[in-house]
Amino acid sequence: MESTIPDPHTEVPNPPRTTVQATRVEAHGIDHIPDGERRGRPRELFRVWAAANVNYLSLVTGGALVLMGLTLPQAVAVIVVGNLCWLLTGLLAVSGPASGTPSEVITRALYGVRGNRVNNAVTGWTISVCYFALNLAAAAVAAFSLVERVGIPAGTGVKAVVVVAIAALTLTISVYGHAVILRLYLPITLVLGAVFAVVAVRVIGHADFGYRPAEPLRGGTLWATLAAGVTLMAAGPLSYTTSADFSRYLPRTSSPRAVAGWTALGGFLPSVVVCSLGAFAATAVDMTDPQTALESLLPGWFAPVFLCALVLGTISLNALTAYSAGLALQAVGLRIRRSLSVLVDGAVSVSLTLYALLVADFLDTVSNILQLTVVLLGPATAVYATDILLRRNRYDGPALTDETPGGPFWYTGGVNRAGAAALAAGVTAGALCVDTLYTGPIAGAVGMDLSLPAGLLTAAGVYAVVMRGPRTAAAAPSGG
Repeated sequence: MESTIPDPHTEVPNPPRTTVQATRVEAHGIDHIPDGERRGRPRELFRVWAAANVNYLSLVTGGALVLMGLTLPQAVAVIVVGNLCWLLTGLLAVSGPASGTPSEVITRALYGVRGNRVNNAVTGWTISVCYFALNLAAAAVAAFSLVERVGIPAGTGVKAVVVVAIAALTLTISVYGHAVILRLYLPITLVLGAVFAVVAVRVIGHADFGYRPAEPLRGGTLWATLAAGVTLMAAGPLSYTTSADFSRYLPRTSSPRAVAGWTALGGFLPSVVVCSLGAFAATAVDMTDPQTALESLLPGWFAPVFLCALVLGTISLNALTAYSAGLALQAVGLRIRRSLSVLVDGAVSVSLTLYALLVADFLDTVSNILQLTVVLLGPATAVYATDILLRRNRYDGPALTDETPGGPFWYTGGVNRAGAAALAAGVTAGALCVDTLYTGPIAGAVGMDLSLPAGLLTAAGVYAVVMRGPRTAAAAPSGG
């Protein structure tokens, strides 16, 4: 039995194939989407990912690269290389139309029914809630400035109200779900694109393209910083191991290349542009306080527009995060409606956000968490991508929803040992090579953070070898 409860009051029997029910709360959770309810084209995925990646956090991380001591060309190179991980996000998205189920269910093929519950509890729900909190904190910082501009002091009580208000707007989109996301994200992409075009003109006009830090990095220190920067940039695309959540409504016949391409392009282009703007700005102003610094480059009348755009972009990003977190909570095994699971995620995230804003140093918190999550997200992405390639993207959606012992994805005691071993090996390799909140022994020995390549390659290699072994070879090609 599936661990989800549909929203019966919103169920639409036999809806027209091309109709987008954007005025109703989405009835589906982690259940299989029948062919008759599939709709849309792969190119619609571009708007989803583009709207989500024009955001304040990208400006912050782009500026952080220059603060780390990189020159402008080095920072831009790191931004491009790190964001190439959007290709992996695109690859994961192709499993959505093939199975008609979200990533949180597809990964039962990787880890088994029970093993996948643990995977969703950690990689799916916990990581998503942390990202929701970080992004919500970023939006709140911009909103605080807007509140103060109208003459209201941003004390603790006001900040709490602002955080809750932004979360409420975000969760409304997430609760209404997939159709509303598709409907809203085209105009949001256009609005954000126009605002950031103005910002780009102003930032580029002030940027010092010949900028060099007072003490240029050299040798091992330079390579260590470059590696850390790539890991920081890669954290964004790698956080979307759930990209099939937003492609699963596409018809089964959708071109995998188009699904992967539009997903990757929608994330890559805006991420590179916005992160680069943050790096450009850091050559002219002090990006340790990004919001104030960027406002100083803009005309007075435009600053409130810019702040509103920062809030809107982060709401768009967090609506996707909360949507996937809600599905992850269902996939853990809780029998709860998707709409209610999203609200649970929001409540937890608001609590974490208030801590990040009122207790911790925001910039340090962002950098440390993003780098640390790669230790887990890199191997998880690698196992998922390798499974897609081994099975040639052939997934049986109805079979994936079977959670009973003896089902096609029960494996041994509910766990696919190949997936569990590969993920454990990848995380271990990443932990040995990470250098952020703590320094792994290998990172300490070589003097740089190699957690990204170590985790990706180890997890992919172990999974490919074990799944092609004599005990599991039969399961790998067919997908059940």
